[in-house]
Amino acid sequence: MGPRIEIKTSPHIKAPDSVERIMRSVVLALLPVCAFSVYQFGISVAALLVVSTVTAVLTEQLFNRMSGRPSTIGDYSAVITGLLLALTLPPAFPLWMAAVSAFVAIALGKALFGGLGYNPFNPALLGRAFAAAAFPEASSTWTQAGLSERFTEFLPSTLAAPFTTPASVDAYTTATPLAEWKFEGGIATETWDLLAGTIAGSAGETSALLVLACGLFLVLRGAVNWRVPVSVLGSAAATAGVFYALDPATYPDPLFVLASGALMLGAFFMASDMSSSPVTPAGIWIYGILIGFLTVIIRFFGGLPEGVMYAILLGNAAVPLIERIAQPRMYGLRKRRG
Repeated sequence: MGPRIEIKTSPHIKAPDSVERIMRSVVLALLPVCAFSVYQFGISVAALLVVSTVTAVLTEQLFNRMSGRPSTIGDYSAVITGLLLALTLPPAFPLWMAAVSAFVAIALGKALFGGLGYNPFNPALLGRAFAAAAFPEASSTWTQAGLSERFTEFLPSTLAAPFTTPASVDAYTTATPLAEWKFEGGIATETWDLLAGTIAGSAGETSALLVLACGLFLVLRGAVNWRVPVSVLGSAAATAGVFYALDPATYPDPLFVLASGALMLGAFFMASDMSSSPVTPAGIWIYGILIGFLTVIIRFFGGLPEGVMYAILLGNAAVPLIERIAQPRMYGLRKRRG
């Protein structure tokens, strides 16, 4: 009797990647962004990162036990959710609000749908959307970067007691570059300040160059499909370029659009979430183009200065339709005529 031949469907080659390896790569890529954010805003952001991440991990473990599933905190996905959520929040965001938002990010953004791989929306952005709705004032209060006492004193609102009005931070507040452009007569921040990160904004709204470098690290390690950031950033630049060409006195140039706000962070670290983005190459291009286009439209014509968060969540919601449209033709299948 000859040797047995097993016939199986493709793919036949298993890549060495695993969920843990990919997630570890994302965490490593986020560490420089977190470190620079702490350098810019001090111990308030350090505490924000810790509280958000620890709450996300503990919430993950809580729902694992409640559902009887094995612990999944070792796959680092909850760590990433906590870090990304903290990076989208203002530096002076009260810690108790960050903890509530992190709980919601895991509970509603992940556990409710069955855990990692089943969530249709990016959990960190779902938590951020909750924070914007539940704590609107705290979610839109931005502090200056580089304060002299940032390493020795917390910002006044950081340690606010739960369910109390946060202490005033008027002496520390300032407008973000996008808010200055949108609400203060088209004031454009210097390009180098945007690239270097010496600006006000969310904890992760720091150096566009640093975020770009960390994002390219993920692409080179294969943890991010390069089509996602290329399509998001390319679409945003193209859309902004059209408006700038039509009326340069009214609309900012594409470089300002790319380097300002959280577009870089969103393109590399949030829109690329494998659970909530398409899997087909054509679908990824459609998805990224939609997010880049919506980001610019919301920034230019919406009531908010920033549109990345809502653009990505809308892109997540459109994924089932995009995948339906972008399904490749089956090998050997011919289209019917007539």
